[in-house]
Amino acid sequence: MIQELFTPSVQHWLDLIGIFVFAISGALMAVRKNWDVFGIVALAEATALGGGVFRDLVIGAVPPAAFTDLGYFLTPMVAAALVFFLHPEVERTQLAVNIFDAAGLGLFCVTGTTKAYDYGLGLTASAALGLTTAVGGGVVRDIIANEVPSLVRWDRDLYAVPAMVGAGIVVLCINYDALNGFTSAVAVLTAFLLRLLAMHYHWRAPRAWNRRSAAVDVTEETP
Repeated sequence: MIQELFTPSVQHWLDLIGIFVFAISGALMAVRKNWDVFGIVALAEATALGGGVFRDLVIGAVPPAAFTDLGYFLTPMVAAALVFFLHPEVERTQLAVNIFDAAGLGLFCVTGTTKAYDYGLGLTASAALGLTTAVGGGVVRDIIANEVPSLVRWDRDLYAVPAMVGAGIVVLCINYDALNGFTSAVAVLTAFLLRLLAMHYHWRAPRAWNRRSAAVDVTEETP
């Protein structure tokens, strides 16, 4: 049983780790935008908790853990404080944002999938909700920061696909009764490394076949 592998305590700590790394991502984005301390904390909280709150609402785990466990609320504040005092130079923060975001992506696609399965969802639905948990925080962050979410931009490196792969590994392991600490770590690392490789080699999803349009892409207009 998944409950026997991920006890409430283990699930709690995995969630906190994912929340922390996503909060770092959100806080660094706020620094790059030159926001004040309130903006840094707010974006860290929204990025860290957005995907998990949506997951809990869908599976009926209400009120969501973010509103019942003080640790879920305080962890992003700690991350925001670290970024506020120790952030790298602004021109270097984008790489750090991407790395921490990739780490959160890997962690949340696994914990989101397993928690959804624990609450009675089927394998496909669990994987879909694991994907949503993983990408939800990043989407919220980009929207608040007034940027088109990376999830839907054709000119951005693969974002959802690594999370889909990680969630897919989890449900395959569940189906074959092979989910354990090692295979869970493999799923996390696979999603994380795929995201890093996609950023390094600029892997992108294809657009519509034989696409024809008179519109000029915004990215093609910039020098």
